Amino acid sequence: MSQLLAMYNTVGNTQFSQMVCQVAPFFSTISPEFTALRPSYCEASVKFRREITNHLGTVHAIAMCNAAELVAGTMTDASIPTGYRWIPKAMSVEYLAKAKTDLRAVADGSALDWSGEGDVIVPVDIFDTHNTKVFSARITMNLKAG
Repeated sequence: MSQLLAMYNTVGNTQFSQMVCQVAPFFSTISPEFTALRPSYCEASVKFRREITNHLGTVHAIAMCNAAELVAGTMTDASIPTGYRWIPKAMSVEYLAKAKTDLRAVADGSALDWSGEGDVIVPVDIFDTHNTKVFSARITMNLKAG
C-alpha cells in the first residue's frame, strides 16, 4: 500500500488534505478537501472562492488544472505497484462550461492498467454543484519501477 493511501486511511479527509498541501504547497491555493481515495479512484472538492476566480468571476482555468493534477497524482500514487514511482509528463484539458460554483474533481482509473512501466493516461473530470461537467483532463503519468 502506498504511503499516501496509508496516511489517508489513518488520518481522514480533512487532516490528509492539510498534509498534502504542506508537502506540495501549490495545492493549498485551491484549498482542496479530499472526499475519497482508494486504488484507481480519487475525489476532492474545491470551494468557490474569490481567490480562485478570473476576470469573468468563474473558477480560473489553472485552478481547475491544479485540482486535476492533485486528484490524478494522488490516485496514481495509491494505484501503482509497491516500489514504483510516477511523474506527470503531459496534460491535455478541455474547458466545457463556466465554473461558477463549488467543484468536485474526480480521477477514475478503474479502466487503467497499473501493473507495468511506461505512460498511463489518467482521466479527470470536474463537476459543478449541478453535476454539470465543466472541465475534463487527460494527464499522462510516467511510471517506473524502483
